[in-house]
Amino acid sequence: MMRRLAIVWNPSKTDQDALSSGLQDARTGSEVLAGTTSPEVSWWETSEDDPGGDATRRAIAWDPDLIVVAGGDGTVRAVAEHLAGTDTPVELGIVPLGTGNLLACNLDIPLNDVPAAFARALTGQARPVDIGWVDVDLAAGHERHGFVVMVGFGIDAHMIDETNDDLKDKVGWLAYVESLGRALSASDIVPFHITADDQPTRDEEGHTLLIANCGTLQGGFTLLPDADPSDGELDYLLLSAEGIVQWAGTLKTMLWDNGLKRLIGNSEETTSTHTVTHARARKLEVTLPEPRPFEIDGEQIGDTHAFTVTVQPAALHIR
Repeated sequence: MMRRLAIVWNPSKTDQDALSSGLQDARTGSEVLAGTTSPEVSWWETSEDDPGGDATRRAIAWDPDLIVVAGGDGTVRAVAEHLAGTDTPVELGIVPLGTGNLLACNLDIPLNDVPAAFARALTGQARPVDIGWVDVDLAAGHERHGFVVMVGFGIDAHMIDETNDDLKDKVGWLAYVESLGRALSASDIVPFHITADDQPTRDEEGHTLLIANCGTLQGGFTLLPDADPSDGELDYLLLSAEGIVQWAGTLKTMLWDNGLKRLIGNSEETTSTHTVTHARARKLEVTLPEPRPFEIDGEQIGDTHAFTVTVQPAALHIR
């Protein structure tokens, strides 16, 4: 029986009354929870100065049986990062309230339905979920961040940087589509060095490198079909298409060969080409000749010329 429920929530996404109402609706609408004793609930608010890490630290000190994070991708990442860095066995639930809600999408957590998300958190079985860590060199110095979905440079990072925040507030993830053309124009082919696990360092070139714990993006588009957040590995994708002909071939590979065709044929094999490279690793080290915009879970954090990515298997247990 659950004694204590801690809720870490982002007040820029909703208010406490709405969450409290959603929690109550989840309890009254669930046959599993009917007749059970309500847990003691504590509320831990994030802020501009604390996106969730310190709130999670204080919530853990309260000794809850479950922490539920209510917010967007940034809040979820901050809470997950802190949990993964501790020895606490507390499980995590998610009430997605953001534009992308990428981890929630990949874990099939209900979107746009606060009571349903709370019901999942209160009654669901926890699954082990990996977390990625990136050590990145930025202009301001070295930083270390956790991530639950993906990191990388190229089109994705440029698209995030070019997206209009006001438009994103109005139309959600579709705002990223509007910035795609500018992102493509800003993404040039660059040479770089990459080391995967214990293999020799090799020279590569491309305009986009994404390293993923999860493979599904906004709108349900699966970019890395083999990415499994519970397999103890990271999947990565290198894109190097230039011009209409190569981009047409790239889209065919991504949408048909690794998408619909694979689904229809029930195939487990991922197709790579000279412009689309799929691979897997537990550790990647990348060095670029010049700084490139870099993103973590949908947030552009600055320009980098070097970063190292590792995976911490089963760092989280998410309902």
